[in-house]
Amino acid sequence: MGKIVVKVEESLFETDKALLVMHSEYFRGLFQSGMRESTQDELHLQSLSAKGFLIMLSVLAGEQPLLNCEEILQAVECAAFLQVQILAKHLVNLINTDNCLFMYQAAETYGLLDLFHSAALYIRDSYALLEEEIQLLPTDLLQYVESLLPSTFVAVGAHTPASSFLEDASRKICFLDEQNNQWESFGCIPDNASTFLAGIATLDNKVYIVGGARGANKQVVERSFCYDAANHSWSEFSSPHQLRYEVTLVGHEEHLYAIGGEYENVPVVSVEKYSLCSQTWSFLSELPQPTAGPPASKAMGKIFICLWKPPDTTIIYEYDIQKDEWIYVSSITRQQSYGHCMIGHRDNLYVMRNGPSDDFLRCTIESFNLTTKQWTTLSGQYVNSKGALFTAVIRGDTVFTLNRALTLLYSVDSHNWKPKKERAGFNRGGSLHTFFLRIPEETKIMAKQNRMNALKRHFNVRKCSS
Repeated sequence: MGKIVVKVEESLFETDKALLVMHSEYFRGLFQSGMRESTQDELHLQSLSAKGFLIMLSVLAGEQPLLNCEEILQAVECAAFLQVQILAKHLVNLINTDNCLFMYQAAETYGLLDLFHSAALYIRDSYALLEEEIQLLPTDLLQYVESLLPSTFVAVGAHTPASSFLEDASRKICFLDEQNNQWESFGCIPDNASTFLAGIATLDNKVYIVGGARGANKQVVERSFCYDAANHSWSEFSSPHQLRYEVTLVGHEEHLYAIGGEYENVPVVSVEKYSLCSQTWSFLSELPQPTAGPPASKAMGKIFICLWKPPDTTIIYEYDIQKDEWIYVSSITRQQSYGHCMIGHRDNLYVMRNGPSDDFLRCTIESFNLTTKQWTTLSGQYVNSKGALFTAVIRGDTVFTLNRALTLLYSVDSHNWKPKKERAGFNRGGSLHTFFLRIPEETKIMAKQNRMNALKRHFNVRKCSS
């Protein structure tokens, strides 16, 4: 389609027509309309800022610019006027504690519904931290935030259906009642599901369980399960073509990604994608090397994994969804130490690695910044009792870690993690899976009633036996 010059305010931008048509509903309609403007080599856009248009072009070129509030407003205006979905997505990825209220009101002004809802969810999850500022919102915006369910910290232990020595408690899925500081069970995983060496991910307020093993001989579980928090129900869905346990599962944009794993004690190199729309699995580009349970996380709307190159190197790769490629990002070498867990926060990836001489009790956290491409070692060492750091998940600016003794919350920034508060531990043996769900209030009430009824039955039994 050739080049075109777009004038915005007093600035001229030369860009590809095809790029604009691909990403902008406005330009697609204009260039395909047959109107006089569709054949011109120069266009003049009014009512837009040059800065907002420049931000849009940088996002279309694959960049992920960080924006201040003025730039956010200009980008929101541009995304709404030119109907650029990829720019709206980038704004969603930029939501944080510093800008969420501004994003929320800007999105409401310009009618960007996905951004509006995403910002509202973030505000709901950060309510305690932002309560004073939230109360200053217009009444309708405040009511919308308060109508949303907050994220709740959820955990489930390692359960395998073939292990009769495990009690039924290992099947229980529980949430942390932060106000009363106690764990409540709100159901059980299906009898024939396994969370032992399984891939577990959340997407759209549903929990997906793929793979896993049963028994000491690690017999692979061939069925996959989904829990829908909205209606408190379990269902089955198809399993990957390559059966696998110790698989890493990532949920992202209407798809599940089953990454690596192991089958019959052999590490797997294949990766598969499950479409929630078509309900089918398809193979993707293979990993750079076979690996079981690679650490993975999402940041800035992208998927990243950690691979270990013996003896001392941790390598980060990004999965490019459009190109179906694993792209080398960076690596770090530390003697006798490599990455075991990774979580994303803003434009940082935090990699938890063991201490020297295979010391897994005192871990070090490395931060890799996706904007500057620089590594930073967080000051101090972090206690990893019972593998607590390897359960890390993040909500807003708070990291939740868990073991049998306690739930430890950290306040996270680019330089360190500061212990914030302690909550009740999760009294389950073995490895733990942690995540967040938006649990309806009626489900929480049911869980508490069930616990009280169980206590009453226990008390009555003891009373009768005495």
